[in-house]
Amino acid sequence: MPELHARPDSGLAGAILTIDLDAIRENYRILRARLGRSVCAAVVKADAYGLGAVEVAQALRKEECGTFFVAHGSEGIALRQALGPEPEIIVLNGIHPGGEAACAAAGLVAVANSPAQLAAWRNTAHRLGRRLPVVVQVDSGMARLGMSRAEVEQVGVGSNAFDGLALRLVMSHLACAEEAQNAVNPEQLRAFAEAAALLPASPASLANSSGIFLGDDYHHDLVRPGAALYGVNPTPGRPNPMRQVVTLQARVVQTRRLEAGTGVGYGHVFRSAGPLAAATVAAGYADGWPRHAAGAAWSDGVALPLIGRVSMDSMVLDVSALPADSLVEGDLVELVGSHQSVDDLAARAGTIGYEILTGLGRRFHRRYLEAGVEGP
Repeated sequence: MPELHARPDSGLAGAILTIDLDAIRENYRILRARLGRSVCAAVVKADAYGLGAVEVAQALRKEECGTFFVAHGSEGIALRQALGPEPEIIVLNGIHPGGEAACAAAGLVAVANSPAQLAAWRNTAHRLGRRLPVVVQVDSGMARLGMSRAEVEQVGVGSNAFDGLALRLVMSHLACAEEAQNAVNPEQLRAFAEAAALLPASPASLANSSGIFLGDDYHHDLVRPGAALYGVNPTPGRPNPMRQVVTLQARVVQTRRLEAGTGVGYGHVFRSAGPLAAATVAAGYADGWPRHAAGAAWSDGVALPLIGRVSMDSMVLDVSALPADSLVEGDLVELVGSHQSVDDLAARAGTIGYEILTGLGRRFHRRYLEAGVEGP
C-alpha cells in the first residue's frame, strides 16, 4: 500500500491536506498517452498550484519529466536547488530586470516576452561570455504575455537579436482551450504558426492542459499541462479524465445543540428552524475556503451542510443527520475528496478549480501520498 510522508510539526494543525503524488504521476501518464512525439512538460508555478512544487517535481522526475515551467525566477532558483542540474526549468514571466545574472547562474531558461527582455538576456550572455538558452513567447491572441507581430518581425530572421543565445522554443498560450468549439482556438493556431515562421527555426509549444484535448494540430513539439496534473477537469462539461489529487479534512473544534431561532455566524444570515446539532470545524477563508461557497462537509458518507457565513478560521456545520454525539472534538470531516472535488467546490463558489487549488492555505498539515515512501 502507498505510504504517507508529511511535513514536520503537524500535530497542532486544524486541518489536513493530503496530496496524492501517485495520482499526479498517473495524470502525467494519461496526458502523455494522448501525445505522439510531443514532449510532455509540467507547469509547477505558484508552488505547483499550491500543492508543493518540490514534492510534485520530484515525483514527476520519476516519470522522466525533464522540463518544468515556473512563473518567476525566484521559483526557478528554489526548484533548481531541489532538483539539481539536470532538468530544464523555464521562467514564463521572463527574468525581472536585475535578476538575469542570478537566473543564468542557476541554469534557468528565460522566456523573452518582449524585445527588451530578449536584449537583457542577450546582454547577460555577452557579459558571461557564453551562450544562454532562451524561449520566445509570441502573442497569438490573448493579449497577456508575448511579442506582438510587429515585435516578432523586429527580432526575426535577419536580425542579430539572438546573437549569443540558443533559441530552445517558440511558444504561445491559448485563451479559450477549455471551449473546444470556440473559433478563437483555430485563429490562435494560425496566428502562432505565422509568427513562428518569422523566427529562427526551433521547436514550438502552444497547448496547455485543455489544449492537449484539442487534438494533434495543437500539440506541436512540447505541451505544458498544469491544472490537469492536479486533478482539475481540462474538459469542462464532460467527464473528468484526470484522477483526483487532493483530500482536505478539517478537525472538529466544538459541538453544540442549537435551539429553534438561534442565529449562526456573522450577520445571523442563518437561523435554525428547529433544534439541531452543530459542529464548528477549523477551516475558514484564511485557509482558502471560499467565503460565499454554499456546500457541505462529509462524515462517514453523510452530508453535513454548512450553515451561516464562513469565518476566517472556522465554519459551522449542521450535523443533525449523524447519530447523537458520534462526532466529537478532534474528529475529522471531509471538505474535499471523494464526495466533493476541487471543481465541485469551485462551481459552488462561482470560480474555477485553479483558484481553489492555489488558494489553499499554508496552515494545513500537508501529507504526501506516495507508493514506497516511508513516513511518520
